[in-house]
Amino acid sequence: MCCHCLNRREFITLTSGAIATLGMVRAAGAVGSNNWPSDRWDPDRPFLHPGKALRVQPILMYSTPQRREKTSWKSWGGVQTEQAANEEVARITGELETLQKEMVCPLDIRPVIKIKSPEQIQNLDRSQFDVAVVYPATGSGNLLKACCAGNDSTLIFLRHRSGPVYYWYEGLSVRYLSTDKEREDDPALGDISVHDVVVDDTQELAAKLRGLYGVKNLLGTKIVALGGPWGKYAADAPQLAKENFGIEIIDVPYSDIEPRIQSLLADPSAVSKAERWTDRFLSLPGTELKTERNYVVNAFLLYGLMRDLMEENECTAFTIKDCMSTIMPMADTTACLTLGLLNDEGLLAFCESDFVIIPAGILLRHISGKPVFLHNSTFPHKAMVTCAHCASPRRFDGDRYEPTEIVTHYESEFGASPKVAMPIGQQLTFIDPEYTRGRWLGFRGTVEENPFYEICRSQQDVRIEGDWKKLLDEARDSHWMMAYGDHLEEVGYAAKKLGVEWENITGEA
Repeated sequence: MCCHCLNRREFITLTSGAIATLGMVRAAGAVGSNNWPSDRWDPDRPFLHPGKALRVQPILMYSTPQRREKTSWKSWGGVQTEQAANEEVARITGELETLQKEMVCPLDIRPVIKIKSPEQIQNLDRSQFDVAVVYPATGSGNLLKACCAGNDSTLIFLRHRSGPVYYWYEGLSVRYLSTDKEREDDPALGDISVHDVVVDDTQELAAKLRGLYGVKNLLGTKIVALGGPWGKYAADAPQLAKENFGIEIIDVPYSDIEPRIQSLLADPSAVSKAERWTDRFLSLPGTELKTERNYVVNAFLLYGLMRDLMEENECTAFTIKDCMSTIMPMADTTACLTLGLLNDEGLLAFCESDFVIIPAGILLRHISGKPVFLHNSTFPHKAMVTCAHCASPRRFDGDRYEPTEIVTHYESEFGASPKVAMPIGQQLTFIDPEYTRGRWLGFRGTVEENPFYEICRSQQDVRIEGDWKKLLDEARDSHWMMAYGDHLEEVGYAAKKLGVEWENITGEA
């Protein structure tokens, strides 16, 4: 994977303040004092989107040629006067305002800049935005290069039928754009690719912006790793997560938190809050308790502690290693339900501390705007695969809580684990990294059944969309990442920006 496909340093520094969007209410007194506010856990609180807004700078490129007798004096294109340019600015502004309202991820869209000469754009401070969207209505190749220079994250929007036709609908070609093929010549626009161009379709533009939003909020992520990081069948995963994605892993040893857990279990005030939260949680529609209630109470105590750890380290992401052993005797419960509670708020929480899959999970979480489910894979057959894990969100669409039985963790038959029932027919997106080889697979599927096999508790039989037999050569005993909805276009676009090889099993663009 390459580290120069985007302005990495700009993106990484922009994620450092993401914690400010949490609205986390710190208790009076020292952090970790167990003095939590009564409403720290609130299932009615709107779903959180902790990512930083993508700053978008639209640029209208045009020219105003003067009539000359008996010679060609203008190019193709419907924007060749100041009046036409002003009308186009209004059109672009209206389209982007509509797009902004429809997007789940936050966009900070700047006023349109009108550019007629390279000199006009020389003083543009490109550090003030993440993405330039260039609308090249008319103008020269040198002007186009000037508008696109200095920012690797540039999109080009062309008009064919959505407004006045653009000259660059005809003029833009692989002379200017990079491609997926090896070539001897250097394109005039450097790394700007044929995949960075949109014609007419504002929904395609929105998908690319969602992909870039995901990239921005993946790069430089800070994540607490309780018990340390690792990688399933890939010992280099934590180091590559740091090198390739700028992920800052905050290693918190169990020895640091065991005394805090014991303090919580012995604190009447903290236990009383956890009891009340448990009552409210179990009263949510579709919730059935099929394990001991005290395991749920203790899961809420762990929830408070994990929130404390994220606040103390100023981050919105958390993962835990040895969650099937070390944490159980300390907390007298499992971490499964706790991780689900964090995800249902909109935070990012992953079991097993597996940095093979965590970068893909962070990306998918920000692109989809929904909780993601880290789960085990199974051997594909007859277009079917089963997905299962004991730690699962319930609020998969960012709103409703799916019907859930609270049972024990499977392997230990201990603690509290959610068995979540997804709607039959629900469309899903999957990402499956090939260990740490810089290659990710993706496909869509639909939920066919929520069985109760003797496997991890939250489990779905999923119908694979596309050429499922391609998955046979990719059947690894690995972790996958899942989210509600279709996000393959956005993930595929983001993967290119990250230097990750992308294989779409479903087979669509």
